[in-house]
Amino acid sequence: MKFTKMHGCGNDYIYVNGFKEKIGQDKKPELVRRFSDRHFGVGGDGVIFINPSNEADFEMEMYNADGSRAEMCGNGIRCVGKYVYDRGLTEKTDISVISFGKVKYLKLTVKDGKVSTVRVNMGAPELSAEKIPVISDNEQVIDEEIEVHGEKYKMTCVSMGNPHAVVFVNDVSGLALEKIGPLFENHERFPKRVNTEFVQVIDRKRVKMRVWERGTGETLACGTGCCATAAACIVNGLTEERITVELLGGELEIEWDREKNLIFMTGPAETVFDGEGNEDGGCTV
Repeated sequence: MKFTKMHGCGNDYIYVNGFKEKIGQDKKPELVRRFSDRHFGVGGDGVIFINPSNEADFEMEMYNADGSRAEMCGNGIRCVGKYVYDRGLTEKTDISVISFGKVKYLKLTVKDGKVSTVRVNMGAPELSAEKIPVISDNEQVIDEEIEVHGEKYKMTCVSMGNPHAVVFVNDVSGLALEKIGPLFENHERFPKRVNTEFVQVIDRKRVKMRVWERGTGETLACGTGCCATAAACIVNGLTEERITVELLGGELEIEWDREKNLIFMTGPAETVFDGEGNEDGGCTV
């Protein structure tokens, strides 16, 4: 099976051309776990299969590193845009990609014949507690208290096609994320688990963020998490409607067009290497 390792701000995935590589659905979760292993496999935050689609130009079939299916990945979908253009699967610079039944629209910026950055229309942020989902007595969870392992935090919950809890802190650098991240992810208030963003507001146009991703752990970046963070900042009156999010792996520009109720994410996409692997997770580069 041929694959390509790619990343967006350090959020790295293994990409497989589903037009050519035919793998049974029952085999994918275990294959994903083996390939994602950073010691015995290729290493990545998960695996993304790029498939044909009747509803869009392409389908993004995404899996977390633990083999669980995921609905959306902002960094991942930017790399899908780069993959399909750079490898001649499309000549268009405006494309549509469907993931878990929802279509996103990408605008590709090309430099020297290759995609350098991608702007994604990530759609409208979902603030309904029931639809995120998060258990609450309120219709929306905005600056609401949650108790985690005896500590009390304030969270704002948003779905960008996947569930997020945004927690504002004074300093992200000192967080023991390996300890607190799993406690949020598996908290009883999140029926489908949750991605948790810990956010430090620098000023009205810039924030810092660290993220614990559901099914993966701490990653260097999370595109949907940045979008959820921007929405949480704005509904709490902390920032302007266009912000820069500083991540461990780089920066993303996020804008919430309130008039259209759409969030746009702009950032880089990079190819790391190509390789060929087997179902045990071993590979040659």
